[in-house]
Amino acid sequence: MLIYLDPDSAFNLQNQIRQKLVEGILSGALAPGQKLPSSRKLAQQLDVARNTVVYAYQELIAEGYLLSRSRSGIFVSDVIPKMRVEDSSPRVIVDAEEAALWARRTRRPATLGPGFVQDLPNWSRYPYPFIDGKFDRSLFPVAEWREANRLALSINDVGAWSTGSGDADDAMLLDEIRTKMLTRRGIHARSDEILLTLGTQNSLYLISHLLADQGVTAAVEEPGNSDFRSLLAQNGAKVLHQPVDAEGMVVNSCLDACDLVYVTPSHQIPTAVCMSPERRTALLNAAQEYDFLVIEDDYECEINYLDKPQPALRSMDETGRVIYVGSLSNVLAPGLRLGFIVADAPLIQRARVLRRTVMNHPPLNNQRTTAYFLALGHYDSLMMRLSRIFQERRLALRDALNWMRGVPMEISPEVGGTTYWVRTPEDFDVEAFAGAASRQGILIESVRHYYGDSENAENCFRMGITSLQIEQIRPGVTRLVELIRSQVKTQVEHLSTTTGEWLKGEKLVEAISGATILYREVDGAPCTIKYHRDGTMTGVLGFSNEEQDTGQWRIEDDRLFRQWSHWNYAEGKVYSIVIDNQQIRFFNADGQVVDSAFFQAADDEASGSSSDLPAWSITAPVSGPT
Repeated sequence: MLIYLDPDSAFNLQNQIRQKLVEGILSGALAPGQKLPSSRKLAQQLDVARNTVVYAYQELIAEGYLLSRSRSGIFVSDVIPKMRVEDSSPRVIVDAEEAALWARRTRRPATLGPGFVQDLPNWSRYPYPFIDGKFDRSLFPVAEWREANRLALSINDVGAWSTGSGDADDAMLLDEIRTKMLTRRGIHARSDEILLTLGTQNSLYLISHLLADQGVTAAVEEPGNSDFRSLLAQNGAKVLHQPVDAEGMVVNSCLDACDLVYVTPSHQIPTAVCMSPERRTALLNAAQEYDFLVIEDDYECEINYLDKPQPALRSMDETGRVIYVGSLSNVLAPGLRLGFIVADAPLIQRARVLRRTVMNHPPLNNQRTTAYFLALGHYDSLMMRLSRIFQERRLALRDALNWMRGVPMEISPEVGGTTYWVRTPEDFDVEAFAGAASRQGILIESVRHYYGDSENAENCFRMGITSLQIEQIRPGVTRLVELIRSQVKTQVEHLSTTTGEWLKGEKLVEAISGATILYREVDGAPCTIKYHRDGTMTGVLGFSNEEQDTGQWRIEDDRLFRQWSHWNYAEGKVYSIVIDNQQIRFFNADGQVVDSAFFQAADDEASGSSSDLPAWSITAPVSGPT
């Protein structure tokens, strides 16, 4: 009998032996009545302790897989095999015929939006997966979840959830969500106003099937959640693509004829912008005036570490028009699949009936475990930890993106969350770039699938930080920069053909001494750098000068050398300098332009500030404190 023990298996040695024996018995490799090796002999073959085999044999005897015969040995029982139907000949499948058959029989096409990560089941094998919504398992609270699970497996709790019937949710979890999670969002709800689901997508499925049909017009953010657009279309609803700006979904007269409006106000999917208080009020006023319902997908509401969190629309709603969708999967792990809907009780009751026809309710053991997780304070502790980790990662990504030289880019503003929406020039082929990046081990997300009308699609890609650790961010962006430079080599300005004066020697020293340069970083934050005559530098960054640093500069071989104490990883950089009127341009060793800024010489009488930058400085190749 051949048994292979895997040293990397999640099973211990005893359970691996059990697993292999059960597998052999059920597959027929070990026939009923067959004698097995003695525990001593099998232990020698496997190089394990004899007791390990003895315990495995004893458990399988107790469960009916094996028989022990006095003075004869251990034999395979015939009880388990008799309980199984004999294998029949496998059905011959012809893929094309089978597909055509089910295409004729299926009455409603089952489609999802063309999501990016759906096409990458092996995303975790990539060294630099800058994609959002995937799970970094190092963040899962293993010890805390085990504690909650242990409590949920007590005799009393097992009796409570194992005998659950009907469509009732776990009362303890409903109470914990009501008193701990919803109150953080300013929402007050009764237990009969909450329905548990298998995550956000399940919630949106139930809502769309209850509220959308051929007579309904629904507005969805553009760009926005492609899966929800597909759900609306499957139910025959007319979908209106409502634009998004820096304050969230635009509220205008286009919403007047709507029956439903779907929004992600906390961190808009996919741009990550936060809906302003004024826009929230305007949306609720429009909902009341024009009698439409608002579906609030409170995506990443908890990951807000830079500003004071905005209240949920449901908390501001005085007319019962807002249907709130929340999730625990985004915080704990996507595989947990637990979410909830908060709405007026009559709608929740109808959703409960529909849910029962599909799945009855989410597993009650998971519900009880989650309830204990919340009750013990683990959820709030986890949120504080995730907020800190995600802030560090997102700021690390922002800083690394400031190294993206060669093409002009800008990213979404800092409002918390876990992604950046990266805008590129119109002539930059994002789709081809994303494909080339994946071949280099880097996953970035092309955003075209978020648009209902591809004609509206911006030339952008999306980068997230939930799927990789902070140590992977800088090397991943460095590799991305190298790829960008190789792709745009013939499109960017080169030192050999540049306009303006290429400064060298004393002219370069004279120009830099006492000069000030002003620009905006990739995220739009203003920065001012002063080159002092004594060879030192000072820099201030941010709308309120939140960050400051000092450094050194000097001229070497007709090039500018500079190094910050902290900014840009405190690494020294060398540039050739060209000044054209009030613009300074920096060229790397390959002669490519990598930076440009507004330039103010030491003897200029004009006093400028980074808030008064000329228009060209904002769209010049991305600047940063290099």
